[in-house]
Amino acid sequence: MKQIIECVPNFSEGRDMGIIKQITDVIEAVDGALLLDVDPGKDTNRTVVTFAGEPEPVMEAAIACVAKAKELIDMSKHSGAHPRMGATDVCPLVPVSNITMEECAELAKELGKRINEATGIPIYLYGEAARREDRYNLPDIRKGEYEALEEKLKDPDFAPDFGEPVFLPKSGATAVSARAFMLAYNINLNTADLKAAKDIALTIRSTGRAKRDTNGKIIRDENGKMVKVPGKLKFCQAGGWYIDEYGYAQVTMNLHRFDITGLHTAFDTVIEEAAKKGIRVTGSELIGLVPLQAMLDTGEHYLRKQGASTACPEKDIINIAMRSLGLEDTSPFDPQKRIVEYALKNEEGRLKHLTVNDFTDLLSSNAPAPGGGSVAALNAALAAGLSAMVANLTFENKNYTDVHETMEITGREAQALKVKALQLIDDDTEAFDVWMQAMRLPKKTDKDKAKRDAAIQEAVLGAINIPHGTLKLCLEILKLAEYVLKNGNQNALSDAAVSVKQAQAGAWGAYYNVLINLPSLDDPEKRENIRKAAKKTLDAVEKKAAELTQYAEEKLIHDIG
Repeated sequence: MKQIIECVPNFSEGRDMGIIKQITDVIEAVDGALLLDVDPGKDTNRTVVTFAGEPEPVMEAAIACVAKAKELIDMSKHSGAHPRMGATDVCPLVPVSNITMEECAELAKELGKRINEATGIPIYLYGEAARREDRYNLPDIRKGEYEALEEKLKDPDFAPDFGEPVFLPKSGATAVSARAFMLAYNINLNTADLKAAKDIALTIRSTGRAKRDTNGKIIRDENGKMVKVPGKLKFCQAGGWYIDEYGYAQVTMNLHRFDITGLHTAFDTVIEEAAKKGIRVTGSELIGLVPLQAMLDTGEHYLRKQGASTACPEKDIINIAMRSLGLEDTSPFDPQKRIVEYALKNEEGRLKHLTVNDFTDLLSSNAPAPGGGSVAALNAALAAGLSAMVANLTFENKNYTDVHETMEITGREAQALKVKALQLIDDDTEAFDVWMQAMRLPKKTDKDKAKRDAAIQEAVLGAINIPHGTLKLCLEILKLAEYVLKNGNQNALSDAAVSVKQAQAGAWGAYYNVLINLPSLDDPEKRENIRKAAKKTLDAVEKKAAELTQYAEEKLIHDIG
């Protein structure tokens, strides 16, 4: 599995799109670095850029864009609403998949060193890459911003982690880190009152605000240290600003642990605090990309508040999250471009996105794929979809409150299996394509032949494992179909029964595809083990399907008919 990281450099330029374009061009010029998002802000005079890929191309692109920013941006002439200390203010790395935070932190240290060697810019490490405890939080490093940097660099204790403590008037300094996925999130207020926005921010931010006595005087402890009232939200940095471009104030925040303080928690809390001041929240905006889970958590939160089932399709959950947060109040929000998992996927030409008409037309043509394996996976997806439907129809029916909770759980599981099955539609066809590519490899020399044979055997195994996976999935779906058939809304009994038969059909289709590919596997022991395992799963499917078919027919004929 490939290691994937994300890099989110923040550049101190948000008004000159020509400069921004030159910076992003050098990112796109690096093979393997995928530019995901460019989010400029005129009032902040700052652009957040997001790109991702495997570690080495991402780091190459990071070095290149920092160097280009040094060339193009003059900090001595910069002004903007956002705190900053350099042309490339921050350059954090974020683990996305198959890589730990510890590994990402080591990469950030390496990146900081390489940026300094390539550009001479003083580098400070923060977040999980910090070498000093007092540099973990970015605001502690950036205190005083660019304007204080020259004087601060004279202090030996402020020496950079990489590079000489030399003030570069044009480029300033850059902070490099490894961090968890941070959500840069702004909540819109129906007021231009900057003071009100800042006051709300003080109330919600983790560090809280100064505690005051009845006369408004700050209370201090016996050591003279300011006593603070803790903020309402954990892992939240917050401030207030007025955006002239929008004509209203915002509570701006960084959410460092969205699993603890999610978008919905921040949004609802700001609504509560704003209401105390007679202010309404009109919507919000996300800066850069957002993880899928953060959107799902939010959508599910608002569905639960409505008393609705969360066992609905993923796109519906995302849609309720978008509408609940008012994410299009400021600018359009396209989930395919703004949710990181979607942006990283290349879904162009995927079979699962074809219309029913186009899929069946392609299926009925002389193309060798898609074929029976993809159809078997489609059967499984339909079976899971029907089980989810029955679960949802049961959830919303007041006559089934005793199974309300378990139906929601069953529906969620069915939705998850549906997604897996849909993926297998394309996986099966792609496995066939890989096999055909292996067959076309050169075979002129013994070395060529050996390489080709090994590639073919690997491809054959893949072409077997995909339908074998579909077969196993059908058995899982049958277990869910059994629950909704026996406990679900009886008006949807036929739908549950069809779910059973679709899962059974998918299992047979998958089994046949395993059998037809097995002879091409050279290893006889592996061949026999797979055959026995597939037959065992099919037998379990047949036993369960027969039982449920009989149950459904008896109910339909005797209880209903």
